[in-house]
Amino acid sequence: MELSNIKTSVAVIYDGFFQNADSRTENWLLMSSPLTQTIIILAYIYFVTSLGPRLMENRKAFDLKGVLIVYNFGVVALSVYMCYEFVMSGWGTGYSFHCDLVDYSDKPQAMRMAATCWLYYFSKFIEMLDTIFFVLRKKNSQVTFLHVYHHSIMPFTWWFGVRFSPGGMGTFHALLNCVVHVIMYTYYGLTAMGPNYQKYLWWKKYLTTIQLIQFVMVTTHISQYFFIKDCPYQFPIFIYIIGLYGLIFLFLFLNFWYHAYTKGKRLPKVLQAQTWAHHTNGVMNGNVDHDKYQ
Repeated sequence: MELSNIKTSVAVIYDGFFQNADSRTENWLLMSSPLTQTIIILAYIYFVTSLGPRLMENRKAFDLKGVLIVYNFGVVALSVYMCYEFVMSGWGTGYSFHCDLVDYSDKPQAMRMAATCWLYYFSKFIEMLDTIFFVLRKKNSQVTFLHVYHHSIMPFTWWFGVRFSPGGMGTFHALLNCVVHVIMYTYYGLTAMGPNYQKYLWWKKYLTTIQLIQFVMVTTHISQYFFIKDCPYQFPIFIYIIGLYGLIFLFLFLNFWYHAYTKGKRLPKVLQAQTWAHHTNGVMNGNVDHDKYQ
C-alpha cells in the first residue's frame, strides 16, 4: 500500500511539473519524456569510458581519415545553418540582447525559434561522435572527464530548455556556440586532411582567444538578468544554469590558459608549443587538444 502511495505521489509531482511545459514541442522527437535521452546518454558514457576501450584494447586503431573529414565539415555546415536560423528567428529580427522573453505562440517566427532550439539540442547527440571517434582511434587520453561531462550534460539540460523555454535570452549562448563550432570544426576538418593542409592553419593560435571571448560574452549577457529591474523571463532557473555553466567553464579555461601560457613561457620553445597545444583546448567542446585528428 505504501509503495502504491509513493508511486501515486511521484506521478502527481511529475504531471504537475510538466503542466508548465511547452505543448508545442511535446510530440517532437525525443521530447515526450527525458527517459529516452537519459538512456542514450548513459549508454554513451558507458561505451566511451568502459565498453569501447575494452573492445579496442587488443584491436588495431581504426583509420577514420575520410570519415573525420566528412563528419567535421558536416558539423560545420550544420552549425552555419543553425547560426542562420537563430539569427532569423530572433537574434537578428527583433531580440534586444537584453530581457528577451520566450514567445509561446504559434506564429511562424516563434515556431522557427522553437524548431531551431530542438535542432541545436539534437546536434549535441551528433557531437557525441567526437568521443566515439577517439575511442575507435585509441586516443583514450583525450577522453577526459571534462570532455565526457560536457557531451553528457549539454543534451540533458537542453532537453528541459526545449521542453520548457525554447527561445528568448536563454538561447544566446547557443548562437555563440554555433559560431565557435563553425571555426573549431573547420580547424578539425582541415587537420584531419593531413600535413599538406597545415599551411592553412596559421590561425590556430587565435582559437584560444575566440573561445575565451565566447565564455566572457555568455557570462556577461546572461548576468544582465540580475541587474534588470523588471525582466519577467518565464523560467529563471535556466538563467542560473547558464550563468553557472558559463562561469565554471570560464574559470576552467582561465586555469588552462594560466598553466599553458604563463607557466609555459618558462619552457623551451618546443616544449612551450607542446604545452600550449595540450592545454588550450576546446573547453566548450570538452576537447583536450586542438590537434585531435593528428
